Amino acid sequence: MTGSGGRVTLNDVAERAGVSRALVSIVMREAPGASDATRARVLAAAQELGYRPDARARSLAGRASHLIGVMFGVGVGAFHFDLLEGLYAAAEERGYNLILSPVTRGRDEAKAAESLQDFRFDGLIMLGPPTAEPLLAGRLPVVVVGWHVDHPRVDVVRTSDETGMAAAVDHLVSLGHRWITHLDGGETLIGASRREAFLAAMRRHGLGESMRVVPGGQAQVDGQRAARQLVEQGDLPTAVIAYNDDTATAVMGVLAQQGIAVPADVSMIGWDDSEAAALSLVGLTSLVQQPAELARLAVQRIVDRINGRRVLQREIVLQPQLHLRQSTTRPRPSS
Repeated sequence: MTGSGGRVTLNDVAERAGVSRALVSIVMREAPGASDATRARVLAAAQELGYRPDARARSLAGRASHLIGVMFGVGVGAFHFDLLEGLYAAAEERGYNLILSPVTRGRDEAKAAESLQDFRFDGLIMLGPPTAEPLLAGRLPVVVVGWHVDHPRVDVVRTSDETGMAAAVDHLVSLGHRWITHLDGGETLIGASRREAFLAAMRRHGLGESMRVVPGGQAQVDGQRAARQLVEQGDLPTAVIAYNDDTATAVMGVLAQQGIAVPADVSMIGWDDSEAAALSLVGLTSLVQQPAELARLAVQRIVDRINGRRVLQREIVLQPQLHLRQSTTRPRPSS
């Protein structure tokens, strides 16, 4: 027999174990007041019935909830979903659950934060939106993944845009490319960071006059629009560095439709080293971001903050590596 709606309740567990509901509550809250034998009997009954504690009710009861809020953007590419998968795995290892709150075009950071208030979560991991002043900063532990934040109460786990973009430009220049275009990620903090890193890397090689930035975005449709713009303008670069793999593969698809070959006519570099890069028709050279490691470090940091452990360094920056595939080669002799 189970409670209303088919959900197993504390009363069901108490009846199966032959103890009071209050005693079951003590066991489930890991509070003192029950013998080892009683605890074992109650836990066995709970397992037999398939009882799962109500995380929301537990969080409202005044004790540590073991809940981590996660705010993330929808429609920003496959990389964020790889991050989410890594967060679930890392949180489970540490005995925490995740509460997800998406950010969409019609649901901004404020609304996403408001929906999380239904739960007394212990800390927040932000995969988006990339903002310089997270709304919940200073009110509880906050870790952002992917971009730099100056706020002293916000921790950062990210990949170095500067190192990654320098590696991409260095590789192309070593092949003989001079006319290189960056398809940027739009008006976001990460997009701006990679754009500035591209400009700096090109200037370092004395290529300030031949560099070019095409406005883009984070989704495949942004890559398609940018590719059509490049084709319509008629003055194709010899190489393109895209904001991410999603936009890079979209560009490759549009170029192929126009009879423009990658890499013979245009070399292409993406960012993230996602499954899309490995499975694209022409293997995509891409910068490795290690989403599982970023997620592990983010969970480790938020749990340290939740438990009041000393943190020596507020920002963790991983150094990306360039994974070479078939999408880059030397430019044609006439280029």
